[in-house]
Amino acid sequence: MNKLSNIFIAGHNGLVGSAVYRIFLKKGYKNLHVISKKKLDLKNYQKVYNYLKKKKIEYLVICAALAGGILANTRYQVEFFNENIMIQNSLLNVALKLKLKRTIFLGTSCIYPHKTNTPIKEDQLLTGKLHNSNEGYAMAKIAGIKLCEALYNQYNLDVAVVMPTNVYGINDRYSKERSHVIPALVLKFLKAKSQNKKYVEIWGDGSPEREFIYSDDLAEAIHIVLNSSKRKLFKICNNNFPILNVGTGDIFSIKNLANIIKRKINYKGKIFFNKMYPNGVMKKDLDVTRMKKLNWRPKFDLNQGLDLVLKELKI
Repeated sequence: MNKLSNIFIAGHNGLVGSAVYRIFLKKGYKNLHVISKKKLDLKNYQKVYNYLKKKKIEYLVICAALAGGILANTRYQVEFFNENIMIQNSLLNVALKLKLKRTIFLGTSCIYPHKTNTPIKEDQLLTGKLHNSNEGYAMAKIAGIKLCEALYNQYNLDVAVVMPTNVYGINDRYSKERSHVIPALVLKFLKAKSQNKKYVEIWGDGSPEREFIYSDDLAEAIHIVLNSSKRKLFKICNNNFPILNVGTGDIFSIKNLANIIKRKINYKGKIFFNKMYPNGVMKKDLDVTRMKKLNWRPKFDLNQGLDLVLKELKI
């Protein structure tokens, strides 16, 4: 891949896609192709094929997905399953039809078994049950990974899967239903502060442990994987289809995270952990040995990342 290669970033308006677009621009790539979902329905194979063929796309980064936090994942299992299956099937089959030089498929750490050893290695995928709070989304993503693997093995399509831990950063989604944990907490504390509320309610008991990665660090990892040779990725992944975890190694309990955000926003009230609601998976962090072999390291710790997020929100 070179700076004049035609690269299509699917889902460029989202958290990860916008970071990929921003980082690639900074690196001097001249032919980055993006389009809104209003102008191109990514679920429509023929329209996607026509667009990518017309633009002479060589490389594809699939960041497009319907995603959300524990509340949305629990309530809208059907929508999360159907939407993601259709998006990824369309894009991956077009990648095969056009024989693209490299496709990156974005997985997620929530598709690993909810009861497994940590840090989680890539080969622990499909070795146990999923958490019931996000089965629809997780099964769709697993189907996408297995399709990638089949295309790789049967048709020799050059495709790799990047599996990030919990992502946060610039251009995150702030909504009551669909936010992930960091934007959800930021939203809660900002609202409580503006309304002079005496306490902020958080689901669960605060004990689950999570790992977080700033979106620009993930975009850097995607860039490295996109530029690594197929042979090198194959070797790093133990002579198997390439799946690579991306995480930081830093783990925070939800209670600790909530207190960090509370302090940064300067909210003076109390935190109430409502144990009537589910905790979700108790611990989730990733083994990043494979990415380290590609000389990738995160640049932002949680404090630095949160400061950038709050700066974007003008706090």
